[in-house]
Amino acid sequence: MIDLEKSIEKQREEVFSKHPEVKLHSVCKLNDGVIKHNKIERNYFKTVYADTDLKTAVFIPASGSGSRMFQFLYDFLSSPSEEDRGKVERFFSNLKKFAFFELLPFELKKRIAKYDYEVEEIIHFILEKEGLNLGSLPKGLIPFHRNGRFILNAFQEQVLQAIRLKEDELHFHFTINKNFEEQITTSLLSVQHLTGLNLNVTFSEQSPATNAVAFNSNGTVVKTEEGEILTRPSGHGALLQNLNSLQEDLIFIKNIDNVQHENLSETSVDSLKYMAGLLLEFKKDMQEALKSNTPKIALAKLNQEYQFAPLEEDFETFEEEELLAFMNRPMRVCGMVRNEGQPGGGPFWVEDESGVSKQIVEKAQISPKGDQYNKMVQSQYFNPVMMVLNPQDLAGNKLDLDEYVDKDKYFVVDKAYKGVNIKFRENPGLWNGGMANWNTLFVEVPSESFSPVKTVLDLLDASHLDR
Repeated sequence: MIDLEKSIEKQREEVFSKHPEVKLHSVCKLNDGVIKHNKIERNYFKTVYADTDLKTAVFIPASGSGSRMFQFLYDFLSSPSEEDRGKVERFFSNLKKFAFFELLPFELKKRIAKYDYEVEEIIHFILEKEGLNLGSLPKGLIPFHRNGRFILNAFQEQVLQAIRLKEDELHFHFTINKNFEEQITTSLLSVQHLTGLNLNVTFSEQSPATNAVAFNSNGTVVKTEEGEILTRPSGHGALLQNLNSLQEDLIFIKNIDNVQHENLSETSVDSLKYMAGLLLEFKKDMQEALKSNTPKIALAKLNQEYQFAPLEEDFETFEEEELLAFMNRPMRVCGMVRNEGQPGGGPFWVEDESGVSKQIVEKAQISPKGDQYNKMVQSQYFNPVMMVLNPQDLAGNKLDLDEYVDKDKYFVVDKAYKGVNIKFRENPGLWNGGMANWNTLFVEVPSESFSPVKTVLDLLDASHLDR
């Protein structure tokens, strides 16, 4: 009880203290925090990855609901706007292109072909439990693609894409809503039968123990009708526990909805192989620098090539213990695509009391006006969440990833609960403050490797359609 009271008091203090804004030093640009390699260099790094026998995992957060994909359809049913009507018209004019169209009953398809239907009727059938129930499924279970006679959801496509990275002994780990584990398992068994591979798949869920306490605007704890303390999931940063439990040497991270049709996934697969090879080469070079007679000079030379720290960083000022700690941090290579106006985070040089470092920063982490906002909108790159991690020190020992989190980079969230505004704390984002103290490389990857599905209409993009 005392521990609970301490936790509540600590969270209250964090929620109602000054908002923990990040101070941007400057944007990461090409050759100033972001590196880019030519085709010959990329092929070399792909060879480095191909030659490794390291244990490898794919970690994919996949608990999110798919209902937001259909938000404009829900809005159309409740109080349609002109914008919603335009989207609904596009949805229906392309209805036959969606993979889930194949799941509609034959009689309903016949009526659709004859334009003998009510728009509301079809929407209800697609979204609700009397029909396909897509509005209640996690995004990963929603049919994304047709491939010949097969209908594939995002879980299945992620596996089909990842086995091209490493066919043997690849560990797939999905964080999921446990209520759907049986359906997810069944859908992945069909991929196993299709490929003939014995897939190693495990699941976990975000631990309820990481949930945040909700507060009223006056600082009091929100209670449920039963008198229990109201808690809320504390964001994807809470998944650090799940990630920390993996024992593999290399871990790929992607979002569940960023997956291309199998026929168009070569660019994405090649980018991940290249990033993995780059990470392995970076680690080898760091190991050699540490063994050299002049590790500080060697580290400075490596920084010119890899840009993991500001180019003006003076490693000569590091004490020996500080140098060892810096070089033995977990490593990650993060793919970055050219910013074409996507919502979300990007790569920045961030300034705090310990100096300047590279971070992935979200808009919610900075001041929404003035100099800081101007720097945010000037970002040339966008974070598509394509990463390769090595959660070990240079000797290959597994590290406790919780020790490399910047605990001050949490988020304060305002949401409505039964008509009342509530506030709660979200953990530092998994790839934001959650990995703030990693040795980080940002590399440019082709925009073709980024094909997220935020709305069902995104499934009409060429990257999601069968050829």
